[in-house]
Amino acid sequence: MAHDDAGYGAPTRRDYLRYGGVAVASGLLAGCVGSSEPEETETTAATETSAPTGTETGTGTGTETGTPAGDGSHSVTMEPVGTVEFESVPERWIAYDGGYADMAVALGKGSGLTGIGSADRYYTYVYDELPGVSVDLEAIEANPEVRTKEEFYELENDVHLYDPGMLINWFDWDRADVEEVSSNVGPFLGNLIFRRSDEWHDYRYYTLYEAFETVAEVFQETERYEVLKAFHDEFIADVRAELPPADERPNVFLTYEGTAEPETFSPYRLDDRGTSKKQWRDLGVTDALAGTDIENLSTTNRGELDYENLLEVDPDVILVRGHERKSAAEFRETVLAYMREHPLGRELTAVRDGRVYRGGYLFQGPIHNLFLTERAAKQLYPDVFGEVGGDERLFDRERVAEIVTGGSE
Repeated sequence: MAHDDAGYGAPTRRDYLRYGGVAVASGLLAGCVGSSEPEETETTAATETSAPTGTETGTGTGTETGTPAGDGSHSVTMEPVGTVEFESVPERWIAYDGGYADMAVALGKGSGLTGIGSADRYYTYVYDELPGVSVDLEAIEANPEVRTKEEFYELENDVHLYDPGMLINWFDWDRADVEEVSSNVGPFLGNLIFRRSDEWHDYRYYTLYEAFETVAEVFQETERYEVLKAFHDEFIADVRAELPPADERPNVFLTYEGTAEPETFSPYRLDDRGTSKKQWRDLGVTDALAGTDIENLSTTNRGELDYENLLEVDPDVILVRGHERKSAAEFRETVLAYMREHPLGRELTAVRDGRVYRGGYLFQGPIHNLFLTERAAKQLYPDVFGEVGGDERLFDRERVAEIVTGGSE
């Protein structure tokens, strides 16, 4: 992107938000050079040792600091930016992805959204099942891909829930651009957590609920966060208590293939601890690729499997990403129907058994995760939790809506 600042003139931002502490530490972002905007794919590399295994929740350490001062001002710390000082609670905000946007919505801040960095991967239809929960859809339609300095200046947000390392490595920003927007418009605070394989991401990762806790500190909604976290923890514990023994669980092949007539499949490995695979870890699935030499999809490995390769693995369940705008029925009528007619695809166990399903969101927040976990439980264990598309509900929508809207905490 161009770095010409002509036309901006004096700072247009209200002067009540400022970076403090370490701000955008030059050492954290130095050398973050990369390219290419992400596709509807992700990569995996289980190299982070600080994240818990199994059920992922906040631990009370999602923010290194989150200190209110009693006068409305407070500070929040998150890698890679460091400590950000707020003189009041942000009202206008933007997020790059649907995961961070969903966090803010879960905290009752949906009306403050001014746009999104990637609207095509923000699935807002889940809010339709939660009475009173919504987000400003007009703002999303008006600003669906906010990625340039000019757009940040125009929107004048109080906080940007973006990982600045992502802007530098995907959208051709440099450190000076990040620092300029931070000073003249509003601070950045975010950490790319949906995957754990980008070489430039050499700082701490966060689990979904650790990042959610940080966002709650930004909006001074810690109590609401804690109530939703307790609801999540109980929900996951209840589901896990009903799981069959490990040796009776299906093995799963997770893939990306955006077409309705798939011929090849980009493979994922489930040992990654990025947030996009949280539901599969919580449900104790076995990776169908375990024990094989098939490498995970990554920025450097774009290898794909054809039907002959997949027949050698022959998974019990196939989960296909890239179809989240389809209903379960539409997916079966297109993708599964095509695979059933394919001369090799029809030989796959998962295809014969009708166990080919949508694979979930790349970016998921806490509300998304409740729905995706419920869906995944039905996909993997229909005898226990009911069929996909059935009426069985594994969590209380009304209660979630009450927490989000503040009706009963």
